[in-house]
Amino acid sequence: MNEDITAGKWKQLIGKAKAAWGELTDDDLTRAEGRAERLTGIIQERYGKTREEAQQEVRRFFDANRD
Repeated sequence: MNEDITAGKWKQLIGKAKAAWGELTDDDLTRAEGRAERLTGIIQERYGKTREEAQQEVRRFFDANRD
């Protein structure tokens, strides 16, 4: 799995990410820049999840939304 999404693709996926993680703000998603590691940290912070839980969610999200 490629865990870094290109900027153009990430802009398209922001709406899906908002649906998946409703508590994330536009600023959070902009900060993530389509990078799995950053998104994992933001989800971990916002939702109080363990690192492993957040990584699994992000991995599933990227796997479900790759071309």
